[in-house]
Amino acid sequence: MQSPNRVSTFEYPPLGFMQLRYIEMFQAIMQAGTLTDAASLLNISQPAATKLLKQAERRLGFPLFVRVKGQWHLTPESRMLKGHIDRIFDDLRDLQRLVSNIARAEKQLLRAVTTPTLANAVIPKSFASFRRRFGQTPIELSTQHSREMLKSIVLREADVGITLQELSHPDIRCEPLCQGPLSLIAPRGTWSPADACKPIPIDALSGLPLIGITKADQLGRQIEAHLEQLNPPARISTWVQTYHIAKDLVCSGDALALVDPFTAMSAGAELQVRVVEPVMPIDLFAVYRIDTPLNNVQRAFVECVKSVAAESISALGRSEPRLANTPSPRLQPAPTARPQTAQAPRLQSVR
Repeated sequence: MQSPNRVSTFEYPPLGFMQLRYIEMFQAIMQAGTLTDAASLLNISQPAATKLLKQAERRLGFPLFVRVKGQWHLTPESRMLKGHIDRIFDDLRDLQRLVSNIARAEKQLLRAVTTPTLANAVIPKSFASFRRRFGQTPIELSTQHSREMLKSIVLREADVGITLQELSHPDIRCEPLCQGPLSLIAPRGTWSPADACKPIPIDALSGLPLIGITKADQLGRQIEAHLEQLNPPARISTWVQTYHIAKDLVCSGDALALVDPFTAMSAGAELQVRVVEPVMPIDLFAVYRIDTPLNNVQRAFVECVKSVAAESISALGRSEPRLANTPSPRLQPAPTARPQTAQAPRLQSVR
């Protein structure tokens, strides 16, 4: 029988000691709003949740919540912790996603991600070419902007990404696939067949109605820098986030647009395309992890994208005369009884 005066050798952690379980408890109450629902999120009983909360507050040395009219509210001390706890919890969630992705990764599964612009330009033909070689390979294709794409590759949620931006990260390799020129697209009938097959000086865009690309995009910022040199400046009243949207607006006759060469070559017969001078090169990249070499299936997909992109660039100078031959009724001059003219004749002065 132990003596009641015997001193225990167990040492309690000092005050201010934070445990991961306390963080989980804190987040559960924040998400659920009640201790009962928080216990359900943590898969424990309500009494166990109450005990855990009291233990956390005792070991931290201050209360985390106060209860007012049945509602849980943060104390001043826990408000100071909240930002740090949120970041830790986000990191834990990313870690769990990473573990899950590693566990479920199949060797022959193709998980690709591409930007919205390329999903409507290069990718469809690339997948058609890929399917002729790997008809039974399971594919997961998603569209994300480049910043989200980088995170997906880092977390192994995707194996390979296709983008027009060179992404920088110590764990990521950006492999150049193809390079093409910045292009100007306009409604069909804007230029004569002879002019349509010639490059257009960027100075010729002075005063013309253009659709702008948001500056949040790296390429958009480069285009904006060129346009700022024009005098008088181009008239931009509409800003969009993707080149595909810009292309659709040009199809509707809204204005002209400077776009990447792959969007330009996906325009079809409704639009004309001219290369801008001086040439502004635009690169296409494949993005993947440095520590995970692409397997045969993933490498084959990248090569299909590279081949389709190169074919589009080589065709860029050959398609404009064909597209210009059939004028659009929407762009024809108005009848002589009406003095106004449609938008296209106004743009025909561009050379």
